[in-house]
Amino acid sequence: MIEFQDVSYGYGGSPLLSEMSLTLSQGSFHFLTGPSGAGKSTFLKLCYGELLPVTGRIEYFGVERAGMARDDVARLRRRIGVVHQDCQFLDHLPVAENVALPLAVAGREADRGELDELLAWVGLSARAGALPSALSGGERQRAALARAVIMSPDMLLADEPTGNLDWDMSLRLLTLLVELNRMGKTIVVATHDLNLIRAAKPQVSARVLRIKDRKVQLAGAEL
Repeated sequence: MIEFQDVSYGYGGSPLLSEMSLTLSQGSFHFLTGPSGAGKSTFLKLCYGELLPVTGRIEYFGVERAGMARDDVARLRRRIGVVHQDCQFLDHLPVAENVALPLAVAGREADRGELDELLAWVGLSARAGALPSALSGGERQRAALARAVIMSPDMLLADEPTGNLDWDMSLRLLTLLVELNRMGKTIVVATHDLNLIRAAKPQVSARVLRIKDRKVQLAGAEL
């Protein structure tokens, strides 16, 4: 699905990630760990094509990013949903319209029944008409997840999705991610919470990637 071949990336001439060669295959579930500033968010941006590698190559669904035209990149983004660390919503629009925004951007009309079903899946049916400012942290994260999957992407990337949530809400969000994986979606979750990774192990066959010494490595058995 996404293949990194000797990929490196840095800012201002300083390397942050280097010599990365790995494959995120269809239907896999990966956790990405590493200390703050190690490059987790940068790695995710490389995964959805926001950043181009300084060296090496990345292939998305068999096509190299460097050779993609603007329309190709737009189509790629529809196949990869992203839950950002800082959930941004349009504050003047209710939750349901915020969730449906990717459809509007793509020039598609939201099917009301499907939208209602999606909001029910994330437990926000009763909050469909609420404004973002009225949502709790957990509700915002679940709304962000709904927005990320409304285009039925093949892959979902989540950047510290439970960072500001209590443990019960973190487990609830994890359950939704596991359900998506069981539907065949590829999931990549950047997190510093090792307890979340341990909680996932009985539910899903997950691989743990760790950023160490500027490289993304398969973590050891201690996780």
